[in-house]
Amino acid sequence: MSLDTVADDIKQQAKARAEEIREDAQQDAEEIREDARQEAAELHERRLDDAEQTIEQERERERSNAALEAKQRRLETRREHLNGVLEAVETELTELDGDRRRELTQGLLADAAEEIDETPAAVYGRGDDESLLTELVAEYDGFEYVGEYDCLGGVVVESEASQVRIRNTFDSVLEDVWGDSLGEVSDRLFEER
Repeated sequence: MSLDTVADDIKQQAKARAEEIREDAQQDAEEIREDARQEAAELHERRLDDAEQTIEQERERERSNAALEAKQRRLETRREHLNGVLEAVETELTELDGDRRRELTQGLLADAAEEIDETPAAVYGRGDDESLLTELVAEYDGFEYVGEYDCLGGVVVESEASQVRIRNTFDSVLEDVWGDSLGEVSDRLFEER
């Protein structure tokens, strides 16, 4: 065999081997490209899912915030209406006069007198009720109207000996009644229709 033939043969083998390597390299490159495309697609899909989740979480947070704010507004509106009702009742109690005021005040004084069994006893009440209280207190031995107490009406009676204080005012009665019936008042005012 001649040297040229051997050289051609080696060249042919080298070319064939180079072609094989090139084909393998192209196939490897194509596989790498395909893997990269697949990874990119998966990454894109994950990011898209993450973005959708973030958007949905933000929407839910906004809905929750809006619902909470609406609830707070409803509660504040209810509170304002209930305070308005309470103020109206207080005004009505303040404006009570005549026989009804006398009857209620007399009942509160009688209840206080039953609890205080010691005399002398000091009686306080609303300044506008001074003449009524002076008249009513005169019916009880050892009781004396001594001055004004900031209230809607009724009496505060103190035993000087034992330092007992009984607060039988319109305010205290209203406070008890209001506390006991606030739920019912609220239900009636804000009945779902």
